[in-house]
Amino acid sequence: MRIGQIIEALEQWAPPELQESYDNSGLIVGNTNWESTGVLVALDCLESVVDEAIAKSVNLIVAHHPIVFAGLKRFNGRSYIERVVMKAIKHDVAIYAIHTNLDNILWGVNAKVMEVLDIKDHAILSPMKDALKKFEVYVPIEHVEALEQAIFEAGGGKVRSYDECSFRTDGIGSFKGTAGTQPFIGEEGKREFVEEAKLEFIVPIYAASAVESAARAVHPYEEMAYQWLSVGNAATHFGAGAVGDLPKKLGFEEFLKKVKTVFDTTIRYTSPVDGVVKKVAVCGGAGSFLLGAAMASGADVFITADFKYHQFFDADGKISILDVGHFESEQFTIDLIADFIEKNFPKFAVLKTEVNTNPIQYY
Repeated sequence: MRIGQIIEALEQWAPPELQESYDNSGLIVGNTNWESTGVLVALDCLESVVDEAIAKSVNLIVAHHPIVFAGLKRFNGRSYIERVVMKAIKHDVAIYAIHTNLDNILWGVNAKVMEVLDIKDHAILSPMKDALKKFEVYVPIEHVEALEQAIFEAGGGKVRSYDECSFRTDGIGSFKGTAGTQPFIGEEGKREFVEEAKLEFIVPIYAASAVESAARAVHPYEEMAYQWLSVGNAATHFGAGAVGDLPKKLGFEEFLKKVKTVFDTTIRYTSPVDGVVKKVAVCGGAGSFLLGAAMASGADVFITADFKYHQFFDADGKISILDVGHFESEQFTIDLIADFIEKNFPKFAVLKTEVNTNPIQYY
């Protein structure tokens, strides 16, 4: 099996277009045409993880965190980043990162956190506001069905949990082909009037290019009349963090013990609001930027990581912050990724790293 086939599945699951602007998700080292000998899943791709892949004869590492965020100007082994890349290249080990695009989907990193906390139903805490576009296209009436089907198959017409959504307005379109044109209907230099339909679709940003290409492929006109529009709709399946309700209310101390057990960590936290926990907000990794959203959601607690000292004061008695540590908050992502690959490629070797890549030690 080619590495590219595995990457294609991963990118349909967590489209790279949903990653944050600072991120570097994608294939960092390697070639999609390589035949894969197996996958090693890790939270971080360190030199010890590359050594593990080599020892286990695996030539694809899928890591949550990209080993490279910015451009490298030298490859002389002076930094751990350079050493990882150099060793991977030398031994033909591919490195693929699936980072904030996996954070920013309803079924991603935070869904796994909710699962281990026994929260069955959850919503995106802070939905993305620029993840959707509107596609409008004009087509002769008799070609509506073929065009709609092509757009649906390319990923257009998705509204929350509904597929194949569109709106149609019929009318009369006109055009005149200038010198050198070959009109599908009518003649060069003569204005034509045609019964046309205006079709409208909501399209996730990651499917925009595919939708336009699919439309062009089946549209009968030499020049397809269309337009892309920005929409202000929040994409409820895409965004940061998650929020949901526990099956039953728990006392704060009882919930704190549950979190400590589940995450197996030391918790830094602020005082409880009223001693009872029902609604829980989470953000795997650094989540202080979502404190306002967590408070606005009515959550009793916010589980995340990387809060600075002064940021804890921002809880202001309205919510309890539970900082469980960056690695600890994302540790279940390894299972999430491995389970996805195993489900989609059941006869393929998928390994989980045995290396503890957490750089923080506790005494």
